[in-house]
Amino acid sequence: MNSPKNTQLHWQENGLEHSALWQTDSGARQPSRVETVSKLDADSAYRLASAGTGLLWRGDFQTARQLLQGMTQRLDSAARRKKKTPTTNAAESFAEHRKAQALRVRVLGQLLIEVAGDYRIALKRAPDVVQTCTEAWGPPDGQPRVVSLRSLQGLIGAHEWRKKGVPIPALGGAHIHPHHGVFSPVRGEYVDLVAQAPLPAALQHTPVAFDLGVGTGVLSAVLARRGVARIIATDLSPRALACAQDNLQRLGLHGQVELLQTDLYPRGQAALVVCNPPWLPSQPSSVLDLAIYDPDSAMLRGFLAGLATHLCTGGEGWLILSDLAEHLGLRTREQLMGWIKDAGLKVLGRLDTRPRHAKAQDTSDPLHAARAAEVTSLWRLGVA
Repeated sequence: MNSPKNTQLHWQENGLEHSALWQTDSGARQPSRVETVSKLDADSAYRLASAGTGLLWRGDFQTARQLLQGMTQRLDSAARRKKKTPTTNAAESFAEHRKAQALRVRVLGQLLIEVAGDYRIALKRAPDVVQTCTEAWGPPDGQPRVVSLRSLQGLIGAHEWRKKGVPIPALGGAHIHPHHGVFSPVRGEYVDLVAQAPLPAALQHTPVAFDLGVGTGVLSAVLARRGVARIIATDLSPRALACAQDNLQRLGLHGQVELLQTDLYPRGQAALVVCNPPWLPSQPSSVLDLAIYDPDSAMLRGFLAGLATHLCTGGEGWLILSDLAEHLGLRTREQLMGWIKDAGLKVLGRLDTRPRHAKAQDTSDPLHAARAAEVTSLWRLGVA
């Protein structure tokens, strides 16, 4: 499960050469140099991290957490002091937003923790992260790793979400348990759309549905609970397929869903094809970004291009898509409608909903205007 970008990190300590696997899922770059530290004030840490120095922590673990908070405060203060060039459109605002996110990952990712080959941390007051790391990286292999404290906190958070799960109203309040690296259905409005849309009549004679990009399995579970007899769910990610299998077994629905590792479509035709592609046509910077950013709208366009040949007579394709990209100037409605037409498809209907997440009401968010105007839609598509 290790990222192919992971390499060996080298440093000197007590006159000896040391090395460990540089473990990153967050897109953080390997430090250009590493210093071991056990005491450091936040100003010095922020200055060194900004210059690209990795700070391998040897002191108390909880002190490291406090130091990271101090570095975050200094990064935020520096961002507020920086004289900003006014952006002229939403696309420029989005570009500035992503630039600021990349800087945050780079600077705050320089505070480092060594994790032993058995996934234990040899620091005072360090938490037990054996199960956390096993879920994210696979069973311990004896290889020591260095990971940023910020990334490690993300793994711990993902572990807690996996334990308690996310309640899904469309499943009667049953929980979906997201695994590390698999997009969590915390924004439930798109799930509700799949629960509410009228099922195509073609399911009566062809009781098969495809779920493209299964993720946690939440949409397959909703379709199964709605009575779809057979669902073939696909994904390229082994993490996603394992997560979906786990959730479908927990819900007692695994008998209705066949999981398949492939890009988009399985063989054959279906009466219903559901796809919830990443909503923003931009380049992901980490494995965690893959559920958010779809470079050049590749998955969206692939779904549309293949839909007509994979629908049985009277079948429907359900495209779940936010129009946030349109409000950010990353894609136009005309482009979307053109791709639908070019694929030999027509719009049979559309269900819309407004986002309910906190950022839509956060006026301090740099993308607030776009988020406040956002609409998430389920497009019902058929063969023209």
